[in-house]
Amino acid sequence: MELITALRFLRLHDISEDWVNAVWDLEFTERKAFDDPIEEDLAATDPRAFRELYRSLLAFTQKDAKSTEQSVWALLLENGISVKTLVAALSFFVFSGKLKTAGVQQRVNALQAASLYLTLLGLPGSIANKVFHEVFLDACSDMTSHCWPQDTGKKRKKEPPKCSQAEGKRSKPHRKDTQEDLDEEDEEEEDAADHFSGQDLVVIRAAVVQLIESLLRLLQLFPLKDRAQSANNCTQIFIKLLYFEPVNGVINFAEQNISKMKSVPEMAFHGLKLLCSPKHGDQKQSLQRVFHRLLYVILMMNKTSSRKPTLLMVSQSVLAIRNQAIHFICHIVKEQEELALSFLRILLQHICFQMVEKGEYRSHGAQAVGMLTEHMSNTCYACFIQWLSNFSQHSKMVGRLFSVDVVMVLLEQPERSPEDCDPQLVGFLSQKYLIQDVLFARRMDESPTVQGHVLSCLAQCLDLPSMNATRAVQGLFTTAVSQSEFEAHTTEGNASSHNTQKTFRTLPFRTVELSNADVSVCEGKVNLTHLLQRVKDSKTNVRKSALQALVGLLKHNVVPSTWDNLSLLSARCRDPAVSVRKKALQCVGDLLSVKSGCSDVQKAWLQGVLPAVMDSESSVQEKALGALDEVLLSQIKVYSDKGFLDNNQRLAWDLLHRLCHDCRSLSRYFNQAFTTWSKQNRFTPAFVQILISHTDAPHAAGAWLLLSKVATSSPKLPFGKILDAWDDMMNNWQQVNTATLCNVLCVIGDIAPHLNLDTRERIISDLMSQLKTFSLSLDVISAAVEALFQYGRSEDIKQTQAFLNEHCGELVSLCESYLASIVLNEKGSQNLDEALMVKYLHTLGVASLNCPAKIGKRTVLLVESVLTTNSDKLADAQEDLPGSFPLSQFKANSFSTKIRAHGVLTLGKLCLQHDELLQKYLPVFARELQEGTEVPVRNNVVVLMCDLCVRYTNAVDHYIPNISSRLRDNSATIRENTLIMLTNLLQEEYVKWKGSLFFRFITVLVDPVPAISSLCEYCLLHLLLKKNPEMLSQHFIECIFHFNSYTQHKSYNKFPQSDKEMDSFSLKGPQHREKRFRIYRFLLEHFTDAQRFNITNKINLSVLACFADQELPLDADGADILSETFNVLSLKEMKLQAMKSSGAAPADEPEEENMIMAKAVLEAAQKKVVSQVQKKAFIENTVPLIISLKHLLEQKRSAVLKDLMAYLQVTMHDYRNEVKVFFAGDEQLATEVEFALKEAEKRKEMEERMENCSIQPAPENTPTAQSVAPCSPARPVPPLSLNFATPQPPRPNPLSTRLTLTDRRQNTVLREENQHRYNLEKTVITKGVVDARAISTPKDVMVNLTFDEGVSAILSDRSESPMGDVSVLHVRPREQRAPGLRQWNVQSPLRKKAPQI
Repeated sequence: MELITALRFLRLHDISEDWVNAVWDLEFTERKAFDDPIEEDLAATDPRAFRELYRSLLAFTQKDAKSTEQSVWALLLENGISVKTLVAALSFFVFSGKLKTAGVQQRVNALQAASLYLTLLGLPGSIANKVFHEVFLDACSDMTSHCWPQDTGKKRKKEPPKCSQAEGKRSKPHRKDTQEDLDEEDEEEEDAADHFSGQDLVVIRAAVVQLIESLLRLLQLFPLKDRAQSANNCTQIFIKLLYFEPVNGVINFAEQNISKMKSVPEMAFHGLKLLCSPKHGDQKQSLQRVFHRLLYVILMMNKTSSRKPTLLMVSQSVLAIRNQAIHFICHIVKEQEELALSFLRILLQHICFQMVEKGEYRSHGAQAVGMLTEHMSNTCYACFIQWLSNFSQHSKMVGRLFSVDVVMVLLEQPERSPEDCDPQLVGFLSQKYLIQDVLFARRMDESPTVQGHVLSCLAQCLDLPSMNATRAVQGLFTTAVSQSEFEAHTTEGNASSHNTQKTFRTLPFRTVELSNADVSVCEGKVNLTHLLQRVKDSKTNVRKSALQALVGLLKHNVVPSTWDNLSLLSARCRDPAVSVRKKALQCVGDLLSVKSGCSDVQKAWLQGVLPAVMDSESSVQEKALGALDEVLLSQIKVYSDKGFLDNNQRLAWDLLHRLCHDCRSLSRYFNQAFTTWSKQNRFTPAFVQILISHTDAPHAAGAWLLLSKVATSSPKLPFGKILDAWDDMMNNWQQVNTATLCNVLCVIGDIAPHLNLDTRERIISDLMSQLKTFSLSLDVISAAVEALFQYGRSEDIKQTQAFLNEHCGELVSLCESYLASIVLNEKGSQNLDEALMVKYLHTLGVASLNCPAKIGKRTVLLVESVLTTNSDKLADAQEDLPGSFPLSQFKANSFSTKIRAHGVLTLGKLCLQHDELLQKYLPVFARELQEGTEVPVRNNVVVLMCDLCVRYTNAVDHYIPNISSRLRDNSATIRENTLIMLTNLLQEEYVKWKGSLFFRFITVLVDPVPAISSLCEYCLLHLLLKKNPEMLSQHFIECIFHFNSYTQHKSYNKFPQSDKEMDSFSLKGPQHREKRFRIYRFLLEHFTDAQRFNITNKINLSVLACFADQELPLDADGADILSETFNVLSLKEMKLQAMKSSGAAPADEPEEENMIMAKAVLEAAQKKVVSQVQKKAFIENTVPLIISLKHLLEQKRSAVLKDLMAYLQVTMHDYRNEVKVFFAGDEQLATEVEFALKEAEKRKEMEERMENCSIQPAPENTPTAQSVAPCSPARPVPPLSLNFATPQPPRPNPLSTRLTLTDRRQNTVLREENQHRYNLEKTVITKGVVDARAISTPKDVMVNLTFDEGVSAILSDRSESPMGDVSVLHVRPREQRAPGLRQWNVQSPLRKKAPQI
């Protein structure tokens, strides 16, 4: 009777029968309002009444089934309570709780009413008493999504200001299928949504838990075997409940007691497990349904039945649910084993296929695949690896990218043993297969993103703990026979030498067999060459990843640490991309930490890090300074004779030693580093004291180097210890090396202001005594004179000059006396000490800069005599000689080239201080550049003339053509130095782009020495183009005339130049055509679209119009110019970038799908606008000229006509449907252009067909797929087909165009890199093997995907289904949905005459 008492609040006897019938007639699809005041009474029902009724009804579920059936339904019948009315009344509360305006009480009542219905339905006899209604069951089961406040906290989204955020959102393309948009739409529909307190949420949650418990009890008792729709709805409900609340701790999926479950997600997982039981239908279908829904949990997506899956924001709660879903699947697989394993394979395949490009999602997805594969048997695992190998060749970039991620996760697992595995699939279990045949096979992928990711992962493979993985990577780059084999061959050779000594001539003439080791060596060389090429790839991310891979190979000694390999690393520290420079700095640092004792690595580190100190990007400067500080300065510790230098300290002193000797050219960058540190007050007195302690150590040279840099910025120096070291060095001057002497002299000069008068005079005396010996090296002489200047410098300029005149003048006098004894003495040049002569000349030059007043006419004539003749009559005849007469044309003397070269430098230093000498000798220097035969002399003349240009800009500007002529000098050294010096002058604007300078400068791009041409490219792009962005476009048209030596145009190529210079820089003729077009392409590649558009119009006006108006004659030279102009206009680099389709060009980094769509829309709109502008300009400006030129060329019967038609064919390719519109004024020309376009398309189609044809029959002894499968997993064996309720027939998939191009590109690159043909089956995955195939049968392979609303199989190319049901929906990538005509493998008769390749 408690039940009847509990039912009174429902007032079932007061509810009209008509209302009940109306509710049942509506099939519980909508809320039916009451016609009488009873509705208000029911709406005000206290939730406690529902709880009382629930407890009363729940008591009947604990009794015997038969008594329950007799008591409950009989009890209701006895009391005149209609079950139909009870269900209708419960539906009133359920639908009331679904309203968005429902309050807490209404929601709780709705949840409890739904619980009552589910409890009632679980009682035996519910079907017979017509309690079950499928629609109402689904509505009650899903009440949580309606009653739990989903929009809690969402109102806060409208609070931030609308300025930046709103605009930012509007600028992005909206995706209406995202969950966020749906939520916002809901908010707009209901602006007055109630806010619930924490206590309200606790009450509602208790009702939700009660509802879920009722649903779980129902599933334990009530079968859904014939109710697939209800089972599917329950699955979706439980999936949504997984996100209801976070879970603390680990879920015990084996728990059966519902009352012990603490969280809603734990109950939801239990519900999913119940749905997989045989009670609710076929277990295969149940597993398929549950795994399909869990797929999107693992992918962190929100999937609804009617919309495309949308990504969830990655958070701790989402990741926790994902991890729990993975553990739940593993639990199901353990319990159901073989039955669940087949669906586990399908789940893994769909995870791979539906993965998105975002790196974070890919990383979590790959981890999920790795966790799930741990529960697979060896055979199933091998089948999945085989499928993954095929999937790694998918047409979509994200698929290939994700396959690499999966491989890296699988490599972290222990390698599987071949036990209990199909013998044909054993090869797929090894880590070697994953690395060499799946991962490394993608190294030549068409996507730079995939290429870069593969190379990055390849470097990570070497850091894996597995030795098999390391050996697999080493096998890819084996370039030499192992040492053990070498020693074995040597021992064998020595042992056999007693019997026979075989030579090359005694070898029998027979076939030479190559072992597998020889083939692997060849493959290793090809792979290494490819990796080194990727270091210089055009894509930024590829270069970064290639650097990482190369450093990994060098660190693990897979690749030898040769200077060629290391120089690539240091060169990338000057890469155009900032990110690559930073990555290169990190790589050389990592390599140095591992191979600190390798001299070449130390040198590479210095050459990479030090120049970065002066980088244009501040972040790169900071990174370089940080590396220098960490490796050098931080390792300087106090020195002790009994102390011990650790590896880091020893490395620091080794690097400083190299800076003092073989890397002295980097001192400029080292000085800049110390300048930056001094501004930061980096050098303390304690640091200086530490450096002083090392001046007596074996590595004292490095200590003096640091002291020379620190002394200028550290006022508190230990002068006493420095002077003591100076005194010790004076006693052993000859035993100290040059670098240390220069550094010591620098320190002595810096402390000069802090010394007393006596000490200063003593040091001056020491300096003069050493300089007067003329036994010092040239660098030491310069450093000593500079130190002498420091000791004479004072605030009074006259006093300083007097000091310099006294001491430097004394040196000048000594040098003058020595030169006179040699030059004016007839026998002076006999037994001449060349080194001593050079030192006197050098001392004279550096000293004369400090005392120009002490330089007399006699001194100048003596230096001049060194360059000309040793006759004392030269002074009398000097006035009669022409000023421009070259030095080399004077009477020859007996001085060597080295002396003459230093004499030129000395004479140049004299000219720096005397204007009259400059006017006299500048023509002589210029003439020497043209007529001189000695390379050192010409080189020094270039250097001194460029130095003179800085001080006497106007005077030297006239001789810039003479200097630039050395860009075509026979000596590569002179060409390089001239390029560097001119670049410096152009940067500082001492020289302008006047006359022929630009054209001479640009010809260095085709210099025969690659290093010089590369240097020229760097100077133009990264140094000069930034200062003058219009530099390249301003000179482009004139390049055509200049390089073809055409001078008949009224405006171009009119600057003066001699015939010799013109011939020297001329690129005229067909033999230089490739060089000319290389220059044209370089210029056009670095044009903007605006510059390309303008240059096309200028060519029309300046070139084509002149020939059309017959201002320029159409003779042989004119025909060459016109032909070249049409060829230039036909270059692909001339096409506007906005007109090029960027869809096929993958980006450096993966982007979001909405961003890709936005870019595509923007590019399409931009392309349309630009196309209209270009079309209008072509019709108005170009077409009339083309028509006139065509008629003119036809009259002249000129061969240029074919170039004109070729130009039209290229230009009209984008407008092939509008040819008649363009050439409405010349129908014949329009017809000819249309015909040419059709013929071009036919030729292209024929070439494609011939490329797809098989021109070589397969050899008879080629093994079949079955015969090679056990030993070579490179030819994958198809995985076993899976049986489903809705199986699919095998469907061939045409080869993707992308895969064909990728494989063709791989083969082409390998053929170019190696002249021989090697067997690359170990690194290239065969895409299909068909046995006993007819020659005309097309070879097709695919990664098959079939996807109904449930999960279905992804089968391999030869999977067969035992059933013929085709009701399943087959979904493929868009590019594969509508394949064209099948390509038949027929040998073309046209190819029979072609040579075999």
